[in-house]
Amino acid sequence: MDLSCFKAYDLRGSVPDQLNPILAEKIGRAYVEITGAKKVIVGYDIRLSSPEIAEALNSGLMAAGADVLDIGLCGTEYVYFATSHYRADGGIMVTASHNPKHHNGMKMVGPESRPISSDNGLNEIRDRVKEPFADAPVQGKYETLEVTSAYIDHLLGYIDAAALKPMKIVVNAGNGGAGLVIDELEKHLPFEFIKVHHQPDGNFPNGVPNPILEENRAATADAVKEHGAAMGIAWDGDYDRCFFFDENGRFIEGYYIVGLLADQFLRKTGPGSVIHDPRLVWNTQDLVEAAGGKAIESKTGHAFIKQRMRDEDAVYGGEMSAHHYFRDFAYCDSGMIPWLLIAERLCQSGQTLSSLIDARIEAYPASGEINRTINDPAKVIAAIEEKYSFGAKNISFVDGLSIEFDNWRFNLRMSNTEPVVRLNVESRADIALMEEKTKELLEEMERLNA
Repeated sequence: MDLSCFKAYDLRGSVPDQLNPILAEKIGRAYVEITGAKKVIVGYDIRLSSPEIAEALNSGLMAAGADVLDIGLCGTEYVYFATSHYRADGGIMVTASHNPKHHNGMKMVGPESRPISSDNGLNEIRDRVKEPFADAPVQGKYETLEVTSAYIDHLLGYIDAAALKPMKIVVNAGNGGAGLVIDELEKHLPFEFIKVHHQPDGNFPNGVPNPILEENRAATADAVKEHGAAMGIAWDGDYDRCFFFDENGRFIEGYYIVGLLADQFLRKTGPGSVIHDPRLVWNTQDLVEAAGGKAIESKTGHAFIKQRMRDEDAVYGGEMSAHHYFRDFAYCDSGMIPWLLIAERLCQSGQTLSSLIDARIEAYPASGEINRTINDPAKVIAAIEEKYSFGAKNISFVDGLSIEFDNWRFNLRMSNTEPVVRLNVESRADIALMEEKTKELLEEMERLNA
């Protein structure tokens, strides 16, 4: 049996070779046996194979004795919300997010929407799938559950909707599921939405919804400029990530969005802890400390960020990869809460998004993440550490190698899945220094890789 769809944090693979209804049914059974869940939330995305895989998954869950609460077509955050809101024992979202259209997968959570990954149950579920199953003495029950009204009410609770002003916003769902939520939110907001690639369509006629790829940004950027919008927002297929464009159609790097959201959230909640990844940090630390908060680094990855947020009782967590986490959203990531907060900030401040962001880019210019294929990543990173340690102000191994000097710093980390090294460089208000050091590090990596 091919179980290569089991990854470190979720399941993803091609349909039907790596994931199919037969395997999905077994996964449902194994999930119940390993977790002991009695009540499970199930949702699925807009992919063409998702309804069939979800139906088979439900059959397996019920055969093992669990009740299924089917919330239907939705985004990943619906499952996160419903699992905690309705106090279910777990939840499973059938989705492959931004993978190619012939792929599918699953994201699993336990009670309180705590993530299930390879170190706390996913490997055991994989191993259990290999063995025979017997039906439970009592089969689980099936019912559908309407979640949208409670979910929309929860989203609106993050902002003062009465204080919002009319504003034109471009929204690009990428033919994923985000458009369905925008249509519901639209009823409660004074915004005029310019809808791009809005209708859910698992054929992805305009390409796989993954705005992190530069070639997928033009439609949003062009619509912002054409309609004179205040900003643009684009989502991936299951809309757990959102990406921003300013009023000029410029794509905003996720690093600066983390700082803006941390600042906006702390203005609303008062002093609190904020968790961030260690790739680029100075802008976030500066804004959090100025707002009276405490900035705390965590290893990159949703399972690590969510656990650190729980440990620190953090109000918000952000990764430059466009994942944003909220304590009151069961410490989970949402692709809807961030844009609502930023729209609120634009209305309150009267500033443009570019003016809010430009000041931060000027204060802390950054390279953005640069990927290089390296034959022996560990050897190259060790050599870089040895060369750059002398005179360093701080060296950290929270995630990869971070070395900090007075006016510049960098983070170098290995990919978990491929022979790739990822470099991020930033400086204090000196773009020339940042560019010089980025070039220097890339040349050194190339030399070491020769």
